[in-house]
Amino acid sequence: MGRFHRHDGDDDHGHSHEHSHQHEASREHTHDQHDSADPQHSEHGDHSGYETGPDRIMVLERIFDENDARAASNRASFDAAGVMALNMMSSPGAGKTAVLEKTLAAVPHPEQIGIIEGDIETSIDADRLSGFGARVSLLNTANGFGGECHLDAPMVASALEGLGLDGLNLLFIENVGNLVCPAEFDVGAHHNVMVYAITEGEEKPLKYPVMFRTADVVIVNKLDLLPHLDFDLDLFERNLAAVNPLATVIKVSARTSEGLDEWYEWLAARR
Repeated sequence: MGRFHRHDGDDDHGHSHEHSHQHEASREHTHDQHDSADPQHSEHGDHSGYETGPDRIMVLERIFDENDARAASNRASFDAAGVMALNMMSSPGAGKTAVLEKTLAAVPHPEQIGIIEGDIETSIDADRLSGFGARVSLLNTANGFGGECHLDAPMVASALEGLGLDGLNLLFIENVGNLVCPAEFDVGAHHNVMVYAITEGEEKPLKYPVMFRTADVVIVNKLDLLPHLDFDLDLFERNLAAVNPLATVIKVSARTSEGLDEWYEWLAARR
């Protein structure tokens, strides 16, 4: 599934928001533009370059329909258990795991927190998050297409069987590091949280709009490096606002803990 992608502007991620993302006009434009009379075009993109275009579209529709149904089931399970689920996304090395390490060490009752740790290979990040009292479930994705570039709802459902929700009130789903695929698959989370590192450049919201558009919260990490980089924080924020003006922006350094109190307060208000 990692090789198939929804068309930009059609990322109906289906989870509850504190706000509504304002890209309905984009979605309507896409449907008008990709007229149903042309079987090579769909909400999943332009497949006219493939002889198997219609078949590819049919497969994509079945994949996303199955995923969205399972995501709704996951979300219902979270709601029934009184668990808030967060889908943590970022590029590789942006600092998701570092933010979670600091979070587990700082927030009260880490034993009430569950973590689904997604990686293509190894238990390195899961091992880093063990020992804080949280319940950790490792989910390696190496068996799919040479290594799935994202978690999807059926994978999360499988991990939940081993993790369990009893006694939890917060679940972090740490997705595979990738700026594209994780944003395209609803896993059943209540909120999408993106960790972005200033080392990635100011233009990333414009180059990867689906990821930034789906984020309810953007944690801007590695602020301690700001004096050493040619990075324009104001320009990044303008680019982000152009893609997702309603995202909550929290500026932090996971290394020094600068700004993390605001993140902890955001969590506490929702636990």
